[in-house]
Amino acid sequence: MRRINRNTFLLSSAIFIAATTSALAQERHAYFGQTHQHTSWSLDAYIIGNTVTGPEEAYQYSMGHTIKHPAGFDVKIKTPLDFQGVTDHSEYVGVVRLANDPTSPVSKLPIAAKLKVTKDNPATKIFSFLADSIASGKPLSELVNPELTGSIWKENVAIADKYNKPGQFTAFCSYEWTSMPSNQNMHRNVFFKDCAKVPPAPFSALESDHPEDLWTWMDGQRKAGNEVLAISHNANLSNGIMFPADVDSKGNPLDAAWAQQRMTNEPLTELKQAKGASETHPDLSPNDEFANFEIMNYLIGIDNSTAKIHGSYAREAYENGLALQATRGYNPYKFGVVGAGDSHNTVTAYSQSNFFGDHGLVDATPAARLAGTVASGMNVLQTGTSGLTVVWAEQNTRDSIFNAMQRKEVYATSGVRIQARMFGGWDYDRGVLANADWAKTAYTSGVPMGGDLPAADDKVPSFIVSAVKDPDDGNLDRIQIVKGWTKQGQIFEKIFDVAWAGNRQPDPVTGKLPPIGSTVDITKATYTNDIGAVELKAVWADPEFDPSLHAFYYSRVLQIPTPRWSTYDAAKLGILPPSSVAATVQERAWTSPIWYTPTPAAVAKAERGLTVEDLTKAGAVALTDDELKKLVVGKTAKVRNRVTDKSFDVLFGEHGQRVITELNGGAPSADDVLQIMHPSTSGSTADYAIKNGHIITTIDGSPFELTVYKSGDKYVASRSNEFGYANYEIQAVIQ
Repeated sequence: MRRINRNTFLLSSAIFIAATTSALAQERHAYFGQTHQHTSWSLDAYIIGNTVTGPEEAYQYSMGHTIKHPAGFDVKIKTPLDFQGVTDHSEYVGVVRLANDPTSPVSKLPIAAKLKVTKDNPATKIFSFLADSIASGKPLSELVNPELTGSIWKENVAIADKYNKPGQFTAFCSYEWTSMPSNQNMHRNVFFKDCAKVPPAPFSALESDHPEDLWTWMDGQRKAGNEVLAISHNANLSNGIMFPADVDSKGNPLDAAWAQQRMTNEPLTELKQAKGASETHPDLSPNDEFANFEIMNYLIGIDNSTAKIHGSYAREAYENGLALQATRGYNPYKFGVVGAGDSHNTVTAYSQSNFFGDHGLVDATPAARLAGTVASGMNVLQTGTSGLTVVWAEQNTRDSIFNAMQRKEVYATSGVRIQARMFGGWDYDRGVLANADWAKTAYTSGVPMGGDLPAADDKVPSFIVSAVKDPDDGNLDRIQIVKGWTKQGQIFEKIFDVAWAGNRQPDPVTGKLPPIGSTVDITKATYTNDIGAVELKAVWADPEFDPSLHAFYYSRVLQIPTPRWSTYDAAKLGILPPSSVAATVQERAWTSPIWYTPTPAAVAKAERGLTVEDLTKAGAVALTDDELKKLVVGKTAKVRNRVTDKSFDVLFGEHGQRVITELNGGAPSADDVLQIMHPSTSGSTADYAIKNGHIITTIDGSPFELTVYKSGDKYVASRSNEFGYANYEIQAVIQ
């Protein structure tokens, strides 16, 4: 308090700045844009048939002009976008296109012969030649010549400047850094705030495929006065390495410096695009009835492959981030969300009813899309429409939109133009939404999506959520708030329905809101807006708030069911839609979260929990392999979860399988099995092995290690993904 008295002028200035900022915030508008677009300049796009159109045509299409699809037919966006960044792959960007252009100097280079498409040198052979050099870490010197790469990047920048129209349309200088170690997706889209300050050439995965090196390069750009941010994408295809909880991409233990560098450079992740959604997975969120949305899960380039789900989805990353914050003091996963396309056609399809594919000639016709073709591991039937990025910004300019992305006042949609808002605070009146200027109150009394709730004592947080439907699409079903929290190393989540259409009431036992129903005629690919709402909004207070626990909250807006693109295509061909994918979708929007961090005083009041460090200090000793086998093999262990106080029985079979047989005297629910000694996200039965002093259960490709300690006359166990806590007490072992 003494400092305040001596700095009255500074405090007054701060109040003035805060008031000015708040006033500007009240005038923010929703701007819809595309943050992930490929053209013929991208190596893979050219190879699959997109050989003519480039960044110019991409911007023209987004501004409302008619453009040619790679297959030759005309396409036009129904509603022009407000902003876009063209993100061609930086690795060998433009060289195949230029090698096949006889007027280009690149076509005269000796290496051009290997890049020209001929009968004896088909596109697939060229792709393999270049991809092999990327995978081997041995770039082709002629194609990474700074003069060549610099000239292509300079042209890219000039095109962005040409189409940037402040107040009308914003074009960003951007590109994709395409790291893919062992076919695991680690891609990032890199956006620059000011095209006048961009570097001579982008940093590409040919220089390093480690995100840490990309961030270090970005740090250097920022020091040079060039503001830049990265957006990770397709975490669902990363094989669990996009959101690590233990070590970084170089095998170094995560620490506070790593977390800070990640969040400084990578404040956003892409939640929905053509190759699936990365919010969550049914196995990670078994109690989420809407988790099974546009799920894709494979390793890029490998047919019949499956990627690990743990470490591959945003919601689990949010939850693990809370646990890291609570146990280690840092959170690398306080990121916002965007939606985008990743179309390789220069043009992008946003509407289910007007879908024209994403991948050149591979999926250019309804028949080709419905054939179920698998290309480089990707099942075309499972691909989908582009998502959209929506920012709340003061004006349609590079500066304003970039700032919105940095502060994470941004959200994702599955491609529809739902207008969504979310605010969190401690003192929102339940009647605030009756006021026409409620957003003014929301800003002045709280924080918008992407923000942190300020500390408060003896209060419960409340949240304002609102959504307005896409004028050209389905009505709204409901708004949900997804909450995640952590306690003693374990992570939890729960979904609350907070606003919905119609007179439905939640089930008094399960709490679930009944489905809204469906007006879809699958054979005709039609629907009506006879159900649902045009607008939904609510003020919701967390009924289960615990001030001692770290938590996050984000809203998810769902539309009524409408036909999926595959159903529209089937109707065009006069056939039934394929049974291997959903016939309908519930389009949606996801806001960036709002985070709550407990005060030190609140944490001090909470139950501390038992850690491995506590156990070992008290003299507990970990069991050896032989001791573990003697203790559990062929027996049923009765175990209590010390955090949830639930008890369960686990039968360890003699031939390497274990099964959860009972929980609290009955069958365990899907959600319960996530919080037992050995999680089983695919069901209650799984393989196990005893090795190196651990009972190891592998679920969906991810190993979970259980270490059992003898503490006096008790056995206590810790799970490898619970951040150093020993949460399981073995109460009895029965033969």
